[in-house]
Parts: sequence; structure tokens; C-alpha cells
Amino acid sequence: MTASRDQRTLARNDLVWAIAMGGILIVLFAGLLWFAWKYIDTLFLIFAGVLLGVALNAMTLLLGRVVQLPQTLRLAIVCLTLVALLSGVLVLGGATITQQATVLSNTIKSQLVTVKSFLEKNGIDTSYFELGDKEKNEKNETPAESGGTLSSRLPSAGTLASSGGAIIGQTLKVLLGTVSAVGNFFIIMFLGLAFAAQPAVYRNGLVFIAPARHRARTGAIIDRIGETLERWLLAQMVTMFAVFAVTWIGLALIGIPSSFILGIQAGLLAFIPTIGALIGGLIVVLASLSSGWIAALSAFILFLGVHALESYVLTPLIQRQALDIPPATLFAFQILLGVVFGLWGLALALPLIAIAKVIIDYFKSEEVEVF
Repeated sequence: MTASRDQRTLARNDLVWAIAMGGILIVLFAGLLWFAWKYIDTLFLIFAGVLLGVALNAMTLLLGRVVQLPQTLRLAIVCLTLVALLSGVLVLGGATITQQATVLSNTIKSQLVTVKSFLEKNGIDTSYFELGDKEKNEKNETPAESGGTLSSRLPSAGTLASSGGAIIGQTLKVLLGTVSAVGNFFIIMFLGLAFAAQPAVYRNGLVFIAPARHRARTGAIIDRIGETLERWLLAQMVTMFAVFAVTWIGLALIGIPSSFILGIQAGLLAFIPTIGALIGGLIVVLASLSSGWIAALSAFILFLGVHALESYVLTPLIQRQALDIPPATLFAFQILLGVVFGLWGLALALPLIAIAKVIIDYFKSEEVEVF
């Protein structure tokens, strides 16, 4: 009788303990979700630094297959090579890039005005295209058109003060935006170099965080994620360079102005699958409209060819060995992260879904081995 009573007491205590631990885990999980949601931009920034570190480490390992040097020295050679290539592009093509960027900006603006006029002629409301035209027209009014005496047309002291405050506010926004962008750039660079310099330290640190009985499994998952991201990043670099070269040469042969800067933006946007290619193609077509319909049609055909090259040649041959994700799944995941998290989510959707796929595949393979 006493034994059964003790057993019931122990069972009751175990139930209370299980409920308490479940409640604590739910609260911790909710707190983790809240923290991730509130500081998602910072987490994405850190993840971008990790990706850079993975890319540098992959290039360092690739160099190690050619020359037998210490890891630190190989990383230094990779970094110096990348800096030299970037400096060469800026020195040799800096003036061209600046000039073509200005021409491209003016061309895009003029084409948007043309599209606006076409829509208005067809009875489509384009009020959302108004970009300060009203204020510009008011400034261009002559005294005779505006009427009134000179004193009535002069702004008051309050108006001047508010205008000055607005100018200062806009200037501060620009300065803060510039400082933030430069700061984010250096944060990513520092994190990437730190991760690439001592990858084993951070890998072992992540394994140590896990419970002792799960450390072997955690280490295996981290190794698989690292290998997958390394292969994908190397393949992505080759794809981006190929898209840049083909777009640049093709637009130059067609005779489209700003072909070099258009090739650069097409190569950079190739980092974002599907959506990046569509945005790049839209920019190319808009920029080519100023050269005539034949040039625009040729540029559109070139865009289709580059898109086919990327989707049906480069991706199957280069990236399928690194990552094989159905296009519909990737596109849906991109849209979801883009809507929820903005540009960060859109740009980093593929590596995030790659990590999720590696984890799912690992546990599926374990289940198969168990059964």
C-alpha cells in the first residue's frame, strides 16, 4: 500500500516537472522568436559575414590543392588577390563605371517618363508616378503668372526656418544612411575574415554549445552545411562572372550604351535566383529603349539567352552538384522571406533554404539507417 502511494507521488512529481519544463521551453522558444524578429537585420548582417567567411575559406581550401602553404598564408594570398582584382576594376574602369552609371540613370528616368505618357494616353491613372512635378512647376512660375506683389511672394521667416530644418533633416538622413552602409560593409568584412582565419574555433564552439549527447550529430550537421555552402558559393561566383561577361559583350555588340555597368548589375543580381534575373532583364530592356525598338528587341532576346544559359546550362552543370532545390520551392521561399524581411530576406533566401535542406536531409538519412 505504501509502495503504491509512493509510486503515485513520484508519478505526480514527474508530471509536474514535465509540465514545468514544457512551460519553460515554450517561454524560451517564444522569447527566441521575439528576439529574432526584433533584431532580424542584425542577424542577417551576421549571417552575411558568415557567408563571406565560408566563401573565403572555400577559396583558401581550393588554393591548398594547388600549393602546399599554411592556411593563414593561403588566406592572405586569397584576400590580396581579391583586393587587387577589385582595385584593378576600379582603377581601369572607374571612370567608365561612373560615366555609364550617370547615363544609365538618366536613360531610365526618361524611359519612365515615356511609359507614364503612354499610360496617360490610354486613360490609365499615373498620379502615383508624380515625383515632385507639382513643386517643380510652382518654382518655375514667373511673377506675372503667380500674381501678387513681391512682398507677398517672399517666404516668411517661419517658412524659411521650416525649409532649413527639412534640408538639415534630409542631409542627416543621407549621412546616417551612408555611415550605416559603410559600417555594415566593414562589419561583414571583419566577420568574414575572422571566420575564415579560424574556422575550426567557431565550429568547435558551436558544437560545444550543444548538449554532450548531441555533439557528434551537431558536428556532422555543421560540417555538411559548411561543405554545401562552400560548393554553392564557388559555383555561384562562376555563374555571376559568366552572366556579367555574356551580358556585357552582348550589349556592346548590339550597341547599347552603358553596356559595362549593365553587365555588372546583371552579374550581381544573378546572386538572387529567378527574381534577380527578372529585375536585371527589366533594367536592360528599359535602358535599350532609347536606342530604338530593334535594339530593345535584341536586348530582350539577349536577356532570354542569358537567362536560359544560367537556368539550363550553368545551374545544372555547376550548381546541381552543390545544391538541388526545386525552382517552385525556391521561388515561394524567396517571396515569403522578401515580403516578411525585405531585401535581406530576398538576397539570403537561397543559402537559408540550403541550410534547412541539409538539416532535413540529415535527419531523413538517419531515420532510414535506424529503420
